[in-house]
Amino acid sequence: MAHRNFYFGKDADIVAGSANFAAKILTDFALYGISNAQSTFFGTLNTTLQDKYTLAINPDTRTPIAIGEKDLAIKNMRANAVMLAKICYGTPTVTDPMLESLGLLPRASRTPRRVPSEPPVVEYVSCVNRLVTIKLHGAAPDSRRGKPFGAQSANIFTFVGAEPPSDPQAFTYQGVTTRPTAEIQFPNSVANGAKVWISACWVSARGEQGLGCQPISCIIQGGEVVPAAG
Repeated sequence: MAHRNFYFGKDADIVAGSANFAAKILTDFALYGISNAQSTFFGTLNTTLQDKYTLAINPDTRTPIAIGEKDLAIKNMRANAVMLAKICYGTPTVTDPMLESLGLLPRASRTPRRVPSEPPVVEYVSCVNRLVTIKLHGAAPDSRRGKPFGAQSANIFTFVGAEPPSDPQAFTYQGVTTRPTAEIQFPNSVANGAKVWISACWVSARGEQGLGCQPISCIIQGGEVVPAAG
């Protein structure tokens, strides 16, 4: 299968591709979402291109002028072919095999990014009164500055107690973050000096949730959360 649409590449390939495209849409233009007038116009551009190319490669007629006219004919054909290709791609009834028969690449298919198999690494940064700051990154060395491939965001969970619970359902959901640094504001109901545990998991763009990481702990220093002025 070709790696580029026919109107890109070596001159010989472009000219051959133009001839094939013109022949395909000559009578079957409607199948590709192209009008009769558009098919006819491209046919004219292709005829000019074939003539100019023949003159440019023939030793008896190969001159700087002939080469320049060939280059211009390719440019004109390409501009029109790009426009017609967009019509073909935008026509739902045009299948990928039909596109390939025209010398066009099949429609790009997107493979969804799966959530990373490894849980995130959570690092403690600071605790000021009841505001805890953490950093999250991937487990791989090259992921220390942010999210690994496949991670759109991270869910954060906390637990208050001397030891982390064995049941993940016992953790409290604290929200989602898309940034490598996150802040967790603990309420006044958490006692001064209480031990809190923090865990997180990656979330893909499709909402798929990955494995939770080993929780880390810190001590709440104290102080009250002052309600925002209403």
